[in-house]
Amino acid sequence: MPPTTQDKRKTAPRAGSRGRAVPELIFGDLWEYDPAPETADPKLKARYDLFIGGEFTAPKAGAYFDTINPATEQKLADVALAGQADVDAAYRAAQRAFDTTWGRMPGRERAKYLYRVARLLQDRAREFAVAETLNGGKPIKESRDFDVPMAAAHFFYHAGWADKLDYVAPGRKIAPLGVVGQVIPWNFPLLMLAWKLAPALAMGNCVVIKPAETTPITALKLAEIFQQAGLPPGVVNIVTGAGETGAAVMAHPTPVKVAFTGSTEVGKVIMRSLAGTDKKMTMELGGKAANIIFDDAPLDQAVEGVVNGIFFNQGHVCCAGSRLLVHEPVADRVLAKLKNRVRVLRVGDPMDKNTDLGAINSRQQLEKIGELVDSGVKEGAEIFQPPCRLPAKGFFFRPTLFSGVTQSHRIAREEIFGPVLSILTFRTVDEAVEKANNTAYGLSAGVWTDKGSRILKLSTELKAGVIWANTFNKFDPASPFGGYKESGFGREGGRQGLLDYAKLT
Repeated sequence: MPPTTQDKRKTAPRAGSRGRAVPELIFGDLWEYDPAPETADPKLKARYDLFIGGEFTAPKAGAYFDTINPATEQKLADVALAGQADVDAAYRAAQRAFDTTWGRMPGRERAKYLYRVARLLQDRAREFAVAETLNGGKPIKESRDFDVPMAAAHFFYHAGWADKLDYVAPGRKIAPLGVVGQVIPWNFPLLMLAWKLAPALAMGNCVVIKPAETTPITALKLAEIFQQAGLPPGVVNIVTGAGETGAAVMAHPTPVKVAFTGSTEVGKVIMRSLAGTDKKMTMELGGKAANIIFDDAPLDQAVEGVVNGIFFNQGHVCCAGSRLLVHEPVADRVLAKLKNRVRVLRVGDPMDKNTDLGAINSRQQLEKIGELVDSGVKEGAEIFQPPCRLPAKGFFFRPTLFSGVTQSHRIAREEIFGPVLSILTFRTVDEAVEKANNTAYGLSAGVWTDKGSRILKLSTELKAGVIWANTFNKFDPASPFGGYKESGFGREGGRQGLLDYAKLT
């Protein structure tokens, strides 16, 4: 028989509103949900070739690599490994398309193609969501409810700009740059693709883009949509591979501009390699975002925002709120609420619609998370991990809280890219600002308070490209996104993002 309500309550009381003993629910004893697997067909191919000149093309060296499902460690497909000759061919196709077709096409005509891409992506949304989850490991509800709709929204938004480019920089003449080279990361494979491609194409540029080695499938599936939409050959070229392929894309002499999203370390290497050239660059790099909770904040809302910012995406977002700064008067209450919330997070099969935390993207990333968590324990922070069964296969990690963290801890300084939250405390507004800014990064921050004046004050003092107030991880194609300091430069989204792909005279 299932346990009764009485079976599911603690005997240890907590204080009630009048000092009475109030029973407290044991979250770990909740009944298991029945599995709720997503069943849409992702329509995967056994082998994916490069997408060059509007056609799927075998790599010249004939080399392929395996792409896997990180939740099962099972192979999904063979993917082409592009070499220098393939990158050369992609850039030739892009230059030809720019010179003969896309660069000369009126903006209103380019808008039609972008609109078609957005509508086709909506038509195949379930298929793309499943493919994104299978290849990336994130929960299906994240892929289904955020990644795919937001990717389509970026194409819609920039389709609207394509015939209005005279208003991007009033009083100045605007023109496309030419051919652009782009490299994107594994954490949001489809959305990062849309962030990069949509503004470049709307402005009239042609693109050679490399998706991450571990998550190439939705990029190559999007190439199928480009074919369906009738996009002129060579406007978008997709080359897949590892770091050597990305280096070839970034260092090639053809592109007038390169755009990179990834780690700060790799970004620095790219900038050094391009120093002295006349190439334009935009870099969206690492982050160590701070969520700041004041004593007058709506605590339940704040806790849910913190959980959404770091756990529902496995901490895979570069702007994940992996540092939490809590006002001392409410620190104990916030920690208790976080522990209760984390206890009921469900870790497991990303294809199950009940799952909150799916798989870490790769074994390498899982090992890095484990190393940093071990360092937090060794350096004296207090760890909390809820008891939960992890699948026997795949790359999974428990949601982790660290309290008693100081600024000197590695977990407070280094980007973890995993479901790990470091909790620090503060006494004054100035101390909160100082601790939040005491990082090499400056991508995003969150402020939780009931005082509008405090929000406005912190918005001018926090050194971050995006500051959310009483929410976290909210995005809109019309809003520019980007960082300061070692989080990069340039903006993506909005009018500002378009300007980074334009030539002004």
